[in-house]
Amino acid sequence: MFALNAPRPMKTSLRVLAAALGYPDRQLRDALPEMRALLQDERALSPSRLAELDALLDRLGRAEPLEAEADYVELFDRGRGTALHLFEHVHGDSRERGPAMIDLAQTYARAGLMLKEGELPDYLPAVLEFASTQPAREARAFLGEMAHILNAIFGALRHRGSSYASVFGALLELAGGQAEPVAPPAEEGLDESWAEPPVFDGCSSRGQARPGQPQPIRIVRRSKVTQGASS
Repeated sequence: MFALNAPRPMKTSLRVLAAALGYPDRQLRDALPEMRALLQDERALSPSRLAELDALLDRLGRAEPLEAEADYVELFDRGRGTALHLFEHVHGDSRERGPAMIDLAQTYARAGLMLKEGELPDYLPAVLEFASTQPAREARAFLGEMAHILNAIFGALRHRGSSYASVFGALLELAGGQAEPVAPPAEEGLDESWAEPPVFDGCSSRGQARPGQPQPIRIVRRSKVTQGASS
């Protein structure tokens, strides 16, 4: 259940949380002290959540840059359960994902916001940037609509023992609810789930032919070098 009392201003906190989910490059690491101060000044979050976020920012500040960047890629780019693209959790690779992307991009456009080149509308930091432009009550309602996704990612991060879970706990608090981690299902990495089966390995459940179906054959024109070698 979500609280009905008027929410505190959360514009700055949403932008800091969006930044905290970004790639931990040098620019982000240099901004960590300012991010910590902004969260403390706005006080949209409880002391316990602020303490958890402070621990995350401190860890990012102390980590070796290459290690922090590699951990980030492994965590958010190589697993479906922790993916930062929200429609990955709702639509997967289905056809519904495209129209949902268009609708969300149009929502941003109506608010006068433009995505960075190459950035998808459902990328969570972009979603949070949009939410930060809305009045506090509307922003909280917007976060509440995606609470089930936030809880799923929160649970997956907690399962991995990642301090990034603090960001999702904070977002759920800003939504006026409680963080209720969802036990993550067993998952395979994105690289593994997208891999094609070995040649002549029979049928596959990943979109290739099933038993009793013809296997596709690709005919490739031989290059001149190959033709010359065989003549």
